[in-house]
Amino acid sequence: MATGGSDPIVIKIEGLRTQFGSQVVHDGVDLEVRRGEVLGVVGGSGSGKSVLLREIIGLLRPSAGRVELLGEDVWALSETERQRLNRRTGVLFQDGALFSSLTVAENVQVAMREHLKLPQTMMDELAALKIAMVGLPTEAGGKVPSELSGGMRKRAGLARALALDPEILFLDEPTAGLDPIGAAAFDTLIRSLQRSLGLTVFMVTHDLDSLATICDRVAALVDKRIRVGTMAQHMADDHPWLREYFHGPRARAVAGLDGRSEVPPDVRTQAAAEGSRA
Repeated sequence: MATGGSDPIVIKIEGLRTQFGSQVVHDGVDLEVRRGEVLGVVGGSGSGKSVLLREIIGLLRPSAGRVELLGEDVWALSETERQRLNRRTGVLFQDGALFSSLTVAENVQVAMREHLKLPQTMMDELAALKIAMVGLPTEAGGKVPSELSGGMRKRAGLARALALDPEILFLDEPTAGLDPIGAAAFDTLIRSLQRSLGLTVFMVTHDLDSLATICDRVAALVDKRIRVGTMAQHMADDHPWLREYFHGPRARAVAGLDGRSEVPPDVRTQAAAEGSRA
């Protein structure tokens, strides 16, 4: 769902600087994300894509700058206040971060146990609902992560991220490790959930297919700063990294697209396969 200028800003970053020793990762990053949009975040290796995500959700303190999440200054809050704020967000990390000794249903219930006071029967019902929402069969709730395929573990992690009905969903390389068919199905699932639940989605990805099919805008981390625009705007940009990324061999499936056009299935599959090998 493309958003307009009247939609409220739910993530606002001003003058962000990230430094580890002598290494400067971000230097003057500014970004605004509006309610209801799907924002893809891309960048080269070491550009700090996942670092930026962790700074927004309060897991890593930046060296300087301001991070606002849902109208609150993340790094001016106490730990208790930050935990309260995080109840309004959901996070899917690249590896799923599921507890290996817990079943899928128990993993989904972790946040419920921590933040809500609900009877077990209600938590069981809510967990079953979230598991069904992400397209997993009912019996998956009783399995431990090692009994699931990679794609099913991604969906289980997504079910857990949705446990508390978040307003913002953070995704870190959600299609990494998936085959082209699984990646396309996961893209479709994310877009469907975003539309039906009214989510704002902040998605770190390297997958050009995901950018072209589900993202309203793309934020590119280049030269320690960020450039935000549509796919068409980035593809018209003559910055060397952006030209290589959006016009290189892996990008031919989206060449000439504005980010919302359909990609022929055979071209989409070929591009996704090349992306998964990168």
